[in-house]
Amino acid sequence: MEKRTELYRGKAKTVFTTDDPERLILQFRNDTSAFDGEKVEQLDRKGMVNNKFNNFIMAKLEAAGIPTQLDRVLSDTETLVKRLDMIPVECVIRNFAAGSLVRRLGVTEGQALNPPTFEQFLKNDALHDPMINESIAISFGWATAEQLARMKQLTYQVNDVLSALFDEAGMMLVDFKLEFGVDGDGNIVLGDEFSPDGCRLWDKETRKKLDKDRFRQGLGGVVEAYEEVAARLGIAL
Repeated sequence: MEKRTELYRGKAKTVFTTDDPERLILQFRNDTSAFDGEKVEQLDRKGMVNNKFNNFIMAKLEAAGIPTQLDRVLSDTETLVKRLDMIPVECVIRNFAAGSLVRRLGVTEGQALNPPTFEQFLKNDALHDPMINESIAISFGWATAEQLARMKQLTYQVNDVLSALFDEAGMMLVDFKLEFGVDGDGNIVLGDEFSPDGCRLWDKETRKKLDKDRFRQGLGGVVEAYEEVAARLGIAL
């Protein structure tokens, strides 16, 4: 597989075209950012950890019948994926109150949400990823009603699979975001990544934070926390 031109450079990943028009390469970098790029640092080993973490999780989801864009690992920091037409709507599930939900509503951090909440946000850094609803997404042509329904269904399925996985490893899946795209056959497929960059994970007993909140809140030990999560899940780094 030949890597060709840079297609997109995000906050922590770079996407490259390949000699196969139906395949792309995701390169996981050591860049770490928060607050829409206002805080940026390089953290040694982070790209490698997130790449292996993402591949492990995506394989688990595939095994559970959830379609993902994963193809195969190419190196410590690169993965081959199927090309998707990405939908600019992020899907978020919250099992426990944290982050922006606490700030918006003034509720107690860590409060269990039963049932879990489901939210949608427009993927737009310049606008700080504003919250939207299905009506807005449909009206502006970002997604169809059928696509949004399928995305919601798959997001809840992901929550069922991963909540159980992390629970068995002594962790709470507090919340997470997912991005989806459309493949060449018109199917909704899970894209982007699943790593501690895009979810909140706490130790069940101590509620120690094991995700990117360690970077946002200046707690330190960011990559070490990611590595701890990987070790608990049995991911070989």
